[in-house]
Amino acid sequence: MIAETIFSAVSAAGLGIAAITAYRKRFLAATRIAAYSLVPIGLVLTGAVEWAVDTAFSPSAWIGFGLLGGAWLLFMTTRAVERRGVGTRKERKAAKSAQREALAPEASAPSLGQAGRPAAQPVAKRKAAGSGDDFSDIEAILKKHGI
Repeated sequence: MIAETIFSAVSAAGLGIAAITAYRKRFLAATRIAAYSLVPIGLVLTGAVEWAVDTAFSPSAWIGFGLLGGAWLLFMTTRAVERRGVGTRKERKAAKSAQREALAPEASAPSLGQAGRPAAQPVAKRKAAGSGDDFSDIEAILKKHGI
């Protein structure tokens, strides 16, 4: 009962502030304030405030919230354990072999050898090559990818 009275007073005060704002010719702001001030009275009239008050002071509701929190905690714990990949040794071994079979045989070799790296050349040697060597790095990358 007291919550409904407080919410109604807040709405009335908000509508008063909206009227003053409209009197000052700030109609957009006044409309926005009026919209915000109608929310509390709307909650009272729909019964949401009474439901919230009844829920807040109900021990069975708090037990229900506790059970929901416990279920959420268990669910998140199992997800975290599942992501870490904790399981039996047999399961981990089977997953590792399946992963190896999924990869292409040439994928395990490094894609760049030591000789194919243009960055391994000294800077002075690269600069001495001149402007004709500007696109050699790009050509090497394209050749590496088969383009």
